[in-house]
This record gives sequence, structure tokens and C-alpha cells, in this order.
Amino acid sequence: MTPDLTTHLTGARWFGGKGRPLTVTGTRRLGTLGPARPTDEEPTLVLELVTVQYADAEGGTEYYQVPLSCYAAAVDHLDHALVEVFDDPELGSVHAYDAVHDRFAMAYLLESFDRPPSTGPLRFERLPGHDLDLTTHSSLFTGEQSNSSVAFGEDALLKVFRKITPGRNPDITVHDVLTRAGSDHVAALFGWLEADSLVEGEVLQLAMLQQFLRTASDGWELALSSVRNLFAEADLHADEVGGDFAGEAARLGVALRETHDTLAENFPTRVRTDAEQGDVAAGMRERLDAAIEVVPGLAEHAAPVRKVFEAVADLADVRVQQIHADLHLGQTLRTVRGWKIVDFEGEPARPLAERQLPDTPWRDVAGMLRSFDYAPRVVERTFDDADPSAGDQRAYRAAEWSKRNRAAFLEAYTERELTHDENLLLSAYVADKAVYETVYEARNRPTWVSIPLDAISRVRP
Repeated sequence: MTPDLTTHLTGARWFGGKGRPLTVTGTRRLGTLGPARPTDEEPTLVLELVTVQYADAEGGTEYYQVPLSCYAAAVDHLDHALVEVFDDPELGSVHAYDAVHDRFAMAYLLESFDRPPSTGPLRFERLPGHDLDLTTHSSLFTGEQSNSSVAFGEDALLKVFRKITPGRNPDITVHDVLTRAGSDHVAALFGWLEADSLVEGEVLQLAMLQQFLRTASDGWELALSSVRNLFAEADLHADEVGGDFAGEAARLGVALRETHDTLAENFPTRVRTDAEQGDVAAGMRERLDAAIEVVPGLAEHAAPVRKVFEAVADLADVRVQQIHADLHLGQTLRTVRGWKIVDFEGEPARPLAERQLPDTPWRDVAGMLRSFDYAPRVVERTFDDADPSAGDQRAYRAAEWSKRNRAAFLEAYTERELTHDENLLLSAYVADKAVYETVYEARNRPTWVSIPLDAISRVRP
């Protein structure tokens, strides 16, 4: 008897199909670690792959990894992580817990990266150059994540992928290349876990182990703090307050440029054909039309946006390469050794085949520019007072912060004046990103939809 994981799956924060009609159509055991049969004190770590079939108009199939820490008896301190009690033909009667909460189960994974099993369905790949600290205990990161991250002391961070897309995960392949190239702008990759079992004819990559950036501060939170400092200083401009962020924005621009340069040196680059460029512009127009159906307020601003997209269709010699593809301040970390860029998976909602395609670096730049526009608008919305003049003052300060930091970032990234074609391409990607944001906000945070709508209203062909 295999466990019924439907309830656990649909209630998990990392599950991407919430609210959709679905059926769990299969559970596949990818491998086990630890003793062949669990005891009261020693668990067997079981890695299960769950197949989900959706029954709505969109339909489709998704795969989710559920690592289970299986004990022969109940474990009181893991009661909050209980998934299922079931009888297993190989393990016997077990109490199964979400394994990322169990230090013993996570220790099996860490030890396997250090001493990979010589046989079995699980393959632990290792990069040379770092000795793992096996004396550390695991600690699960909390918060809303599409994956599960577990730190081992101050040494290593294990990212357990939850939604599994058959094929090579860009987060691993890109980190692998950047680590081997000696990039200073990513957390070094130590290794990854994959399964022999093929799904849809493709390999399954289950987890990655990387450097733990223990001194890191989240880039988004730092930006919000800077905005709060500005709003607290009624008589000072953005360049006069102690929390001015422009220097950090510039350093982040340099980090992105150098990362793009390293990616271009180590991945194929090419020039888009005219037909491909036309398809890119057509996709932008289609997303705008679809967004208007969800956010009718977009319609009054659509004409100039369409003109930008139409002009982009005629651009020639657009060079594309490996990029981040989902970049914003929340994908950056500030450490004592400078900025680090994280999470190279691309947009999780896009098919893997699309996420692996080369794209223009201006897409990453556009994502950062939108993030610099978002930060002050988000802080602005935390105030609730009846004084219209105070609101007007904060709106002015928000625009000032956004303009200053966007300019600092872009100047540091380019180190020159942009050409007409580059400006056009960047404007198109900024508008396309804002169109996406209107739909996201309308569905998740309706009171925030004015943030991207304001940005779209400023688009000029």
C-alpha cells in the first residue's frame, strides 16, 4: 500500500495547483536512504514522486516530490509534520513525516553528498573544492516558497525541488557553469541530486546543495528599508538620507553585467532571426490582449503599449544568450562580499523548454527596473492617514526614489548611452513585465493593481 498524499499535497504552501480540480493519478518511489526498514529511533528516508492530473479547462499533468521520513512508531516532536500512517510492503507499518522537518533524514542526504552511494537509483553529483561539514544540524527555512530550503549550520544550503519538471533544471545547470567559471555573484554550487527514473523520457533533478550565504540580507527588504528611511525624513531628498540605496543599486548593476558576461562566455549566444523577433513581439501583444480581459482598466493605456510592441517586431540583430529570466530584487542577496544573484530556474509557470531558450539580457534589466519601481509604491501603501498633502508628499518621494535607483542601476549596468534600438527593446520588456504584474495583482492583491497600471500609463512609443 502506497501513501495517499492528496491531502498533504493540496495543503502544502509549495503546491502550485491550489483551487484547481485535480486527481492524484500515481505515486512513484524514486529511492530510499537509511536503513532498509525503519525503527522507532532511525527513519528510512523515502523520496516519492506524485503525479497530479488537472480536470479543468487548462488541464495538464504536474509532478511533485514528497520526501518522507518514515519511522516504525510515532515521533512526538515531528507531530506537526505528520503526513500519513500506512502499511508498506518494504518498510512495514510506518509513520511518515515531511522529511525536511527531520534532522535525521536530512543528515542522510548531506552524508550522501559527501559519500555518494556506489549503486542505487539516486545519483549524488559533486563539484570539487569544498569539504562539507557533516557535524552540523539541519534547519528548515520558513516562509512562502515554491521549494523547500534546509540550511546545514553555517556551511551549506539544500534546496529541495518540490514541483519537478522532467529534464535539466536551469537552476542547477546555470549554477554549475557559473561556479566552475569562478563567478563572484552566485552562491557556489556544491552538488545536486537526480534520479535514475526517467519521466517523459527525461532525467529528474530533485535537489541542489550550495554555499550557505549566512551573512546575506534580502535585496527586496533592504530596498524597502531604504524607502522607509526616506519617508521618515520629511525635509531630505533621496540622495541626502543615510539609507540612500543608489550606491547599492549601482553595485547590483555591475553584478548583473558581469554575470551576463560570464554567461555569454560559457553558454551559446546567437542573433534572433526576423521571424523569431516577430514571434517575441506577437507574444507580448497576446499577453496584453489576455490581460485586458482580466484587468479592463488596462484598455485605456493599451494603444501606446501596442505601438511599442509593434516597433519591437521590426528590430534586427537582437542578440540572445542565457539569462536569469525571472530577475527582481527578491532574487538578490547582499553579503559582506557583495551582491549575489539567486534562483536561476526562470519563471516557474513557464514550460521548461521555454525557460531553457536564450533571451536578451534586457529582459533581466527590465525585471530589475520594475522592482525598483515597486519597492517605494509598496511602502507608500503601508501608510493610512487622512491628510491628502502627506499622501502627495509620499507619492512624490516614491517617484524620486524609484527614478534615482533605476538610473543608478541602469548606468552601472550599461556604462554608456543606450542606442535607440536598445531603449526600444528595454521599454518593451518593461511594459511586458508590467502587463504580467497587472494580472498577478488583480488575482492575488487587487489593491496593488494600480502599481503596474501606473507604470503602463507612462509608456510612450
